[in-house]
Amino acid sequence: MSMFSIGLSGLNAAQNALNTVSNNISNVYTPGYNREITVLNESNNNSGVRVADIERQYNTFVAAQLNNAKSQSSALNVYSTQVTQIDNLLADREAGLAPLMQDFFSSLEDLASAPSDPASRQGVLGSANTLSAQFRSFDGYLQDLQSGVNGQIKDEITQINNTTTQIASINREISLARAQLGEAPNSLLNQRDQMISELNERMDIRLNIQDGKTYNLTLPNGQPLVTGDTAYKLEAIESPSDPQRVIVGYREGSQGNGNVVALDEGLISGGALGGLMSFRSETLDKTQNQIGQLATSLALSFNEQHQQGVDLQGDQGEAFFSLGKPNAYFNAENGGSASVEATFDLEGVSALKATDYSIKVTDAAATPPTFEVTRKDDGSLVDFEFEDTSDTLSFGGVNVVFTDFNTAQNGDRFEVQPVRRAAGGMDSNITDLDKIAAASLVEREGDLEISQLTAASGAFSANESYELSVDDTGKLTVTATTAATITKNGTVFDPATEFLAVGDTISIDGLSFTLDALPTAGEASLAISRSDASAGDNRNALSLQNMLAESIVGGSASVSGAYASIVSDVGNRTNIIQVNLDARQGLTDQLKAVQQSESGVSLDEEAANLIRFQQYYQANARVIDTASNIFDTILGLRS
Repeated sequence: MSMFSIGLSGLNAAQNALNTVSNNISNVYTPGYNREITVLNESNNNSGVRVADIERQYNTFVAAQLNNAKSQSSALNVYSTQVTQIDNLLADREAGLAPLMQDFFSSLEDLASAPSDPASRQGVLGSANTLSAQFRSFDGYLQDLQSGVNGQIKDEITQINNTTTQIASINREISLARAQLGEAPNSLLNQRDQMISELNERMDIRLNIQDGKTYNLTLPNGQPLVTGDTAYKLEAIESPSDPQRVIVGYREGSQGNGNVVALDEGLISGGALGGLMSFRSETLDKTQNQIGQLATSLALSFNEQHQQGVDLQGDQGEAFFSLGKPNAYFNAENGGSASVEATFDLEGVSALKATDYSIKVTDAAATPPTFEVTRKDDGSLVDFEFEDTSDTLSFGGVNVVFTDFNTAQNGDRFEVQPVRRAAGGMDSNITDLDKIAAASLVEREGDLEISQLTAASGAFSANESYELSVDDTGKLTVTATTAATITKNGTVFDPATEFLAVGDTISIDGLSFTLDALPTAGEASLAISRSDASAGDNRNALSLQNMLAESIVGGSASVSGAYASIVSDVGNRTNIIQVNLDARQGLTDQLKAVQQSESGVSLDEEAANLIRFQQYYQANARVIDTASNIFDTILGLRS
């Protein structure tokens, strides 16, 4: 090999190196670009240098770690953005529910002080309307968030499908380039890796590299998203169990003509899509149910107590508040055609929980049929009662009535949301000041030890008064003008043949009470009569006022305590998400720094390389010049 040829090989190598450095500098701010270096090898037989490869500085291990960190950071960032909105809403000391509930019960205190005063009565109606409106506003805001999440899920799925289609297309281009050139252009590899990174920010995926070349992508359960040059589609679909809920569906078949299979919500994790799904299931659904439970417990308990009173017109109190109905849905994948409708069990208000329920028919042909009722917040099974004659399933403070249950099949499912949208329908039913029942409906006298004396709507319609006596054996005697209808613990009771025991709940023509003790000897008596209420009677107003401190929410918390718990729960979750986000973002930044140290372009380093390879080029040019001079000298000697 001549000195001239050796110099030319050096010039070529220097030119390639300078081109690589120039390309690095020009792409210093290009997203997804990986720094390139020119790999030089010695040519055979001392024939100079050759360019072995333009090598891309890409660390697969670091990239995988960074993509995973980005996926988690993206999920937490979306979650944080969404949950902060709820936290700001609930914690607002001026716009929150806490001051309005306090104002409402303060107005009841004023009513108890002056039960016939129009101003105090107007104060009750005004604060009740304001409180109801705020409950509706909260429900509307949370429902708007639900709709917003549905829309964002659709947008994310569209972007995911676009990205997977592009990745499949690049896989095809890379395969063609390898077939034609023997290697893939670094630009295509960079594009593909950048799209993988972007896809991880939208959802958690699994990357499988086939033969060290082809990228295949799958969902965490193994279902393919990209296989070679084929992309599979995700679809935003209506949940089979809840038509108001958008979930992720998987389109089977690469041609877009396969069946759509609903994916379990827990399967989607990581990325913006996973963050949206987690926020909805962990916080948004729960908060809606908690607000709904609070509204329902307050309204139904208040209604019950208000109906124990008498208004200024002498009529028994009416239901003060109205509520939204429980939601009940049949699963679209059911084999049978049975449908359901749910109503509140007015005698089971304390059993209402801030959760949804799933009903599964396990044996439709049995007598009575068998079911599994599951709480969706913790997955626990719930006790229930089924009334065969009315096809009514009762549990958790709701009654679920089946229509066409004879068509139900084993495995059919139904979803019940008792309190999810209850706050959205909360309103004050009373507009007439005189209809506020501040006076007591019931007068009682006697030594029989009872508690929880209540009067249902229509009480005293059969009789104005009742004389009761119970002896030490539990024998009950009822004296009334018209024969009374008596039940014990919900079943018909015959005083002539049956006896009472401590703890029994007795109902007489809509009057109910619990027997606390039997007389030690002889008889104890009780006289119950309709109150001849006066305008100054404030006994029921006092009972209504005292409800502020009573454990009416879930049978364990007051309305103020329950709301404080909601605020605390959301606040704690917001704080936890923010702490996790900060930690995850720190890890992401560290991995970015590691990745950039290997793959990123340093202008200072490239500037030094420019000088280095310029000198390299000049030196090789000098070799050629020297070779040319030698050649000219030799030719001159011969002449």
